Amino acid sequence: MDIEEQGLGEGDLHGAVVRLSDCIQLMQADLVHANPTPENLGHPVSDVLMYDPLDEWTSVDDRIILAVGLTCGSVDFDQLLHRAANSNAAAVIVKAHGTPMERLRSAAVLHSLAVLVAPDNVDWTRLVALARASVMGAAADSVSGVRLGDLYAFANAAASITSGAASIVDPLGRVLGYSTLPGQPVDELRRVTTLSLQEIKPPAFDTDFKIVYASAGAVLIPSRDEEMDRLALAVRAGGELLGSIWIIDPGEDKREAALDALDRMAPLAGLHMLHARSAADFGERRNGDLIRTLMDDTAHASFAAAQLGLDAAHGLAVAAFSIVRPETWTLESVREIQRLLHLVTTVCNIQFNTSHSALIDSVVYALLPCEGTTPRAVHRRVVQEIGAYAHTISSYPLFAAVGGIAPRVEDLPESRSEALQTLQYLLRRHTATPGSNGGQSPAAGLFEDYRIPLNLLKIGAFIADTGLSDLDDITKIQAHDAEQQTDYLDTLRAYLASNGNISTMAARLHVHNNTVRYRVARLTKDFDLDLDDPQKRLWLWLRLTTMDLTPQAKPTMPK
Repeated sequence: MDIEEQGLGEGDLHGAVVRLSDCIQLMQADLVHANPTPENLGHPVSDVLMYDPLDEWTSVDDRIILAVGLTCGSVDFDQLLHRAANSNAAAVIVKAHGTPMERLRSAAVLHSLAVLVAPDNVDWTRLVALARASVMGAAADSVSGVRLGDLYAFANAAASITSGAASIVDPLGRVLGYSTLPGQPVDELRRVTTLSLQEIKPPAFDTDFKIVYASAGAVLIPSRDEEMDRLALAVRAGGELLGSIWIIDPGEDKREAALDALDRMAPLAGLHMLHARSAADFGERRNGDLIRTLMDDTAHASFAAAQLGLDAAHGLAVAAFSIVRPETWTLESVREIQRLLHLVTTVCNIQFNTSHSALIDSVVYALLPCEGTTPRAVHRRVVQEIGAYAHTISSYPLFAAVGGIAPRVEDLPESRSEALQTLQYLLRRHTATPGSNGGQSPAAGLFEDYRIPLNLLKIGAFIADTGLSDLDDITKIQAHDAEQQTDYLDTLRAYLASNGNISTMAARLHVHNNTVRYRVARLTKDFDLDLDDPQKRLWLWLRLTTMDLTPQAKPTMPK
């Protein structure tokens, strides 16, 4: 038996009796009860276990058992039901995987045991967290009237009980909900964080948050400067840190009662935060699907825009963001890209009072409104601000680009293409000049900032695709340099870049003027080049420029 014990006895629940019906209602996980009877629904629940048939069987009295990996009709499943019934288990949760409900009901009735059927696509990790939080939350009924997942209503309830303004913050520092009860004192820090929906300093770098996360219960955080004291509590479910609750200290006479109230509401806080996160996850998936439709399916773009409530009267622009790591699809890379999505969403919410962003194929996209007289200046400021916070989510470079303005939603695919082209170009420049995220190799920009090199890249691709470069002068010079270890191509590049000025060429090549004259003379003679011909110079310069813009090994970017 693989038991993720939390040590939750009835004494820890302040004497409250938790029934199976309470847990089912609080979980809200689309569970189907195979045999709902008054006896089953009224069975007391004390904890949640994850079952492993290879482990030694231990007491499961009043526990909900999660039958991970078992199917109805298997020997292991039948043995589990037999053992669970004989050990007075509260219920068994299983996935049907195609098993008819009538067969599951018959098995449940045979063993006189509550069997709950979970959807096949549900995540077991999330389910066990919800189940455990529901067991704890059902006993903490002080704020049970709040709709699950409504963190603003929960914050109001917490503020009322503790007599102090409340804020709920996730591990990334986002304010998920805050109280709005009139008359409760607040300080400037509270005003700033509730307006921006973001803590000033990320929790990972904040000493106060670290103190709270390391504490087993609610603690007092003394004030700094002119701020007010705060009471704070880390919220967890199944050992996972979900965030924290912060209360403006109600004063010494009410402090102990407020700290005790915070500790008592911790289980239900975890349940609310889990449900809020589930709703947010669903919202993110829905946003992703609709934004993908906008950028990939012009036939249904207007429908997707209506679903998102997009106002495209002044046009929209697609912004693309990506963190470039040497390894991809590791756990840490997934966490970082999720943090990036949250960062982009937060900054766009602050700037535009709305945000339409989504993670699609390892790239975070945002749809930027184009209101006002200088929308591109606003777009530039937004991507630069996001870039300024990038170090808080990853030690690897962040690349950001904004495509051109799409006057209609049907034009968004072109804006997305321009954003990705710019993103790719920025990455190439970074690869060519390692260690440089700014200056010579900036990490963020607008499409028009790089329109000329991007157009030249298209010309270079056309030249390569049509074979126009196969037997021209540049190809011949390249082959000669490679075979004879000469540097004619560098000489030609310096000649064209310097407009034929010998002194400028000598400075660029770090050689004497006479050496430059000799090399140019040999270059024109050996390859029969007429450098006085303007069309010849144009072709040579175009070939060299497009070749220099295109790296030999192109870095890969998600599409």
